[in-house]
Amino acid sequence: MKMTDKKVLQEYTLDQDQELRFEVESKTDKVYLTLKSGIAEVFGTEIVKGKTYEFTAGAKIAVYTWHGCVLEVKGKTDVIYTAKETPMVIYSNCHGALEFMRIEAEKDNKRGPIAMLVGPTDVGKSTISRILLNYAVRMGRRPIFVDLDVGQGQVSIPGTVGALMIERPAAIDEGFSQEAPLVYNFGHKTPHANSTLFHILVEQLATTVKERLEVNKRTRASGVIINTCGWTKAEGYKQLLGSAKAFEVDVIMVLDQERLYNELVRDLPNFVKVVFLPKSGGVVERSKSIRSEARDQRIREYFYGTVRNSLYPHSFDVKFSEVKICKIGAPALPDSCLPLGMKADDHMTKLVVLTPNAGLLHHILAVSFSEKEEEVITSHVAGFVCVTNVDAERQILTILSPQPKPLPNNILVLSELQFMDTH
Repeated sequence: MKMTDKKVLQEYTLDQDQELRFEVESKTDKVYLTLKSGIAEVFGTEIVKGKTYEFTAGAKIAVYTWHGCVLEVKGKTDVIYTAKETPMVIYSNCHGALEFMRIEAEKDNKRGPIAMLVGPTDVGKSTISRILLNYAVRMGRRPIFVDLDVGQGQVSIPGTVGALMIERPAAIDEGFSQEAPLVYNFGHKTPHANSTLFHILVEQLATTVKERLEVNKRTRASGVIINTCGWTKAEGYKQLLGSAKAFEVDVIMVLDQERLYNELVRDLPNFVKVVFLPKSGGVVERSKSIRSEARDQRIREYFYGTVRNSLYPHSFDVKFSEVKICKIGAPALPDSCLPLGMKADDHMTKLVVLTPNAGLLHHILAVSFSEKEEEVITSHVAGFVCVTNVDAERQILTILSPQPKPLPNNILVLSELQFMDTH
């Protein structure tokens, strides 16, 4: 059997507690997975026996079985192997401990566990978040997923922080259903770009999430799973402590970094349980270009949907006079130039109104829900548009939008993220 053959068909028999891992890299390749017998799951979502799942470029998949199974894989994979050593039992034990806390919370009508995953980049934080959320939902829970990883963006596009109530397991090839997410625009790929603003948004998101927990009894007992970004040193470490405090976390799971684990044990109050977890051997380190491609793909999916679920965005013109475009953060002034009583930090959260110009081309703009300029920074967003053309002579912007005109609001906030619309 030649590996170059696109129609290559392979069958894998897995024993209990084994994992089949594969990757698809080429943009032209598709890989099809079918469960022939037994029981298996992908990141906590059960596979339906006999159903064929399709995976395209960028997919990194691990099919795990508790009891053994037979799998059929069709198409060309870049990497495929069976792993006998997996940390799934450890992750399952974490779920068991969280579930015990939920049962106790339910009895006393209290808030369930607020758990946060921390660790450097590319150790599998997003994947473990997904596993824990899927297991919770399969137990009939309704947890809230909070994503603070502005670099990748699982709840919305990159450059945002957000929360999503999880009501059903993630689709194996599509992830969680993105219905009614709560999204705040940060506008940068790393918290480092404006840590003052990042901290304000995390506090705002935490307040809103806690309010939602109070309203719904089932969600209150189910608790929250928080995914964080991989910035764990110096200012990044302070941000992690700030996020833990804002959300009042009970459990922190540290992936693959003992130094970070020991620092958190030292610096957090005793009632916060800090747990050290090994990363999976299947975790792949991504280069800068692959991370950048993943960001583009997330934005593309926001406008155009996925292979199985296509969306048809709208393109329309907006007059310069019809919108107010702002950016958050102004150039720093030396202390001597600041008005009395103003801190140098304040310029990081200053709202600056921009004159539309050619520099906006390809940039993402967040459509604010706020009617008042002073509330723009802390209000969540209605959605995002992308500037596809700037006509300075006619004073018109052409934008790509998920819905037809008119825009839900005329206040648009600039994001440093860009998207080249090649459709």
